[in-house]
Amino acid sequence: MGVSQAPPLSALRGPDLTATLDRALGALRRQQRADGSWQGELESNASITAEYCLLRRFLGDADPAREAAAIRWLRRQQGPDGGFPIAPGLPGDVSVTVEVWVALRAVGVPDDDPALRRAHAFAAAGGGVPATRVFTRMWLALGGLWEWEAIPVIPPEWMLWPAPRYGSIYDFASWARATLVPLTILRTLGTVFALDHPRRPELPWGPPRPPHGGHLWRGLDRALRLYGRAPAKGLRERGLAAAERWILAHQEADGSWAGIQPPWVYGIMGLVARGYPLDHPVVARGLRALESFGVEDQDGWRLQACISPVWDTALALWGLCEAGAGADDEAVRTAVAWLQAREIRARGDWAVRRPAAEPGGWAFELHNDWYPDIDDTAVVVCALAAGGWSADDGSPIGAAIGRGLDWLQAMQGRDGGFAAFDADNTRGWVRRPPVCDFGEVLDPPSPDVTAHVLEGFVRAGDARHTAAAARAAAWLRRSEEADGAYHGRWGVNYVYGTGAAITAYAARRDPQDRRHLERATGWLVRHQQADGGFGESVRSYEDPRWRGHGPPTASQTAWALLGLAHDPRHRAAADRAVAWLAERQRTDGGWDEPEFTGTGFPGDFYLNYHLYRLTWPVLALARLGRGPRRDRQPGRARP
Repeated sequence: MGVSQAPPLSALRGPDLTATLDRALGALRRQQRADGSWQGELESNASITAEYCLLRRFLGDADPAREAAAIRWLRRQQGPDGGFPIAPGLPGDVSVTVEVWVALRAVGVPDDDPALRRAHAFAAAGGGVPATRVFTRMWLALGGLWEWEAIPVIPPEWMLWPAPRYGSIYDFASWARATLVPLTILRTLGTVFALDHPRRPELPWGPPRPPHGGHLWRGLDRALRLYGRAPAKGLRERGLAAAERWILAHQEADGSWAGIQPPWVYGIMGLVARGYPLDHPVVARGLRALESFGVEDQDGWRLQACISPVWDTALALWGLCEAGAGADDEAVRTAVAWLQAREIRARGDWAVRRPAAEPGGWAFELHNDWYPDIDDTAVVVCALAAGGWSADDGSPIGAAIGRGLDWLQAMQGRDGGFAAFDADNTRGWVRRPPVCDFGEVLDPPSPDVTAHVLEGFVRAGDARHTAAAARAAAWLRRSEEADGAYHGRWGVNYVYGTGAAITAYAARRDPQDRRHLERATGWLVRHQQADGGFGESVRSYEDPRWRGHGPPTASQTAWALLGLAHDPRHRAAADRAVAWLAERQRTDGGWDEPEFTGTGFPGDFYLNYHLYRLTWPVLALARLGRGPRRDRQPGRARP
């Protein structure tokens, strides 16, 4: 396997490309942290900060200064329709709006406040509390504002069903699993952390909309409710104790759970519901760590749903190395050392389905040993390969690459594709229970992750990974859509998935991929906008009219440019994309990008990676200016 050597496309765009890249590289270097890492803000919608305010009020340890700063930020998130959207430019979302409304009331904002009156009007017009998702009503139940009996049952006895048998908690995606386990405690105990203010009668509080799931699942929910009135006491307590032990075992070194907000806050509340005081080391560590996910600036204070330092650092390092920085470059040296220190050598939940596999790879966050990330691992090995290391070069870094690639190979699904955290996490029953009315609860293979892994096998692997690469390529070819595009699970959307598929095919240089490569590149060219940029709205996940359409952004233009860089026949389209980036670059070397181009759950939860607007253009411009490079000689670059 080798990396393709296409002629550089820089001849027609030298000045623009070089000057734009140099400014962007300067901005990227300035944002590197003292420890060698990069970490941009990971922005999401207002519900995450609203839930933080509710959590602190529930636990009785709210900080008035922090609440005041959070209120300032929340006010800025309100849309022109009075609601609070899941991403900028979208209409308000009833669930998010109700959570913000209740949180602001809980922290003392009067109900006649103009912003609250507008939010109330929007929520009421949208159906009020009955129109909200189950998780919103759970937050209300935790505050004594909704009846737990109206929430679907999550029996703790479920924890006793052994993995990996059909029906166990391990049928759920890692993020859903880690969230549902503490909820078994909170739902079963009917936990209430009473708020100071009474329920407001003017907000619609009637029966909820028909529950999610078919008649079979609704019938099962009714049966479980009957059982819950007189459960087998020993069995119920064993289930609650098993959930408690699972939560304790899965706390990370920094105090988080799964590195993301939902299991974290529910985990803390679940332990408190089981009698743990706030000063218990596990609870106190979790609360302290939650503060580290906060961001405060002139707009106020908000909580990030997650942080992305490994992902950001890998992308930044990859761009630097593609731009010509060598192993003796201080930024490269410190970034590589930082990544090397964060290799995961412990077994996580993934071992339930891959018990014989050896650990390896990297997480998305600073601490998440239970859930190393397949996508992150692939991008880390690509970044290290761009610096000159490979799995067979005999260096410590090469050994880490080899372990990462071996772990990736072990995590390949039976069909050849790759998911984000687990292998063969495809049992569709998990989408049907009444509690599962929000977000994705499965982790099936996706084109974007599979393409990144395939590229990693090509750029950094050796003969041991040839067969796995061939199976991944076959899966990727099968995932092509009728118009030549590829779905983007973790980035918005077809521009992301298609650009990733093209770069994987181009690196592989296999005749079997040629037709798919050309169709995908043709799709990108057809969706370039008149001004040369590329953009796609988050609406494309639900409305096909938005496929490849939306306000152009720096990150999405860079994804497309990476796809165009492999073929000199598309130099005109590449030139126009470079010109778009050059014309819109700020004087400090970065780009403005208020749009959300990252995906948490398609249709439900989106993200704005604040470094995407810089790391991806650096990588694309560097790749375009130099032309895709052949692998360096193993071991040539070692710090």
